[in-house]
Amino acid sequence: MKLLKKVTPLATASAIAAASFVIPATVSAAEFSGNASVVSKYILRGNTVNAESEGATLQGGFDYATDMGIYVGYWGSGLSYGNCSAYDPDSGACLPESGANTGFENDIYAGWSGDLGPVNLDVGVIYYYYLNVDDSNTAEVAASLGWGPISFGLKYLTDDVAWGNAGDTYFTLGADLGLPKNFTLGATIGYYMYEETGEFDTTTGDKDGLKHVDFVISHPIGETGADMSLTYVVGVKDRDDNDLPDGMVLSVGYNFDI
Repeated sequence: MKLLKKVTPLATASAIAAASFVIPATVSAAEFSGNASVVSKYILRGNTVNAESEGATLQGGFDYATDMGIYVGYWGSGLSYGNCSAYDPDSGACLPESGANTGFENDIYAGWSGDLGPVNLDVGVIYYYYLNVDDSNTAEVAASLGWGPISFGLKYLTDDVAWGNAGDTYFTLGADLGLPKNFTLGATIGYYMYEETGEFDTTTGDKDGLKHVDFVISHPIGETGADMSLTYVVGVKDRDDNDLPDGMVLSVGYNFDI
């Protein structure tokens, strides 16, 4: 699941109603861009045990943004699970012999991003559509505030699905720091507040709390326009209060104008 596209920073839902009225911006006043990356492992929101993809996968998408701050976009990623019929009783991970199909995640999003004095506001909605993964399609309302190198975000789940209950809210607090030699160091804290059991029996009890802390260091790859990053995920707890091991992700990404 993609964090909302940073068109100035992060993205929206209430502005979507207005979008249909103001989108008649000319193409010359709009920007088209794309992104592509390869990741060694797709870890979502600190869940190092049940990763979205245990092995390397391709990810990428496209974005359209107007000079009024309104944007729409698409992002996709390969998955290494889908329709799983056999799970490891200890870790909960899908077993290879389950015969699960390889899934694919499609994120379609829209929103508005703009500056309010020294603060950047980004509000939007993301719709998740999965191929070969049952009972998982849904939307999240998302918002973020950015002030200099610091950002605060939240995502609110709108429906009961296999991976969450309607009302689940995911909070993030992040910061970036420039280092010598064009290195960048970033850190993100992830915190979840869960709703009670939903339609698909996603149990929670009172297991709200800190879920993970990510540290990432990145650097441009020469003059290619690509970047390489290494993320260390400090696993804390999953939604059922099980301890999570730490994990690492290596990625190479490239952003481009169209």
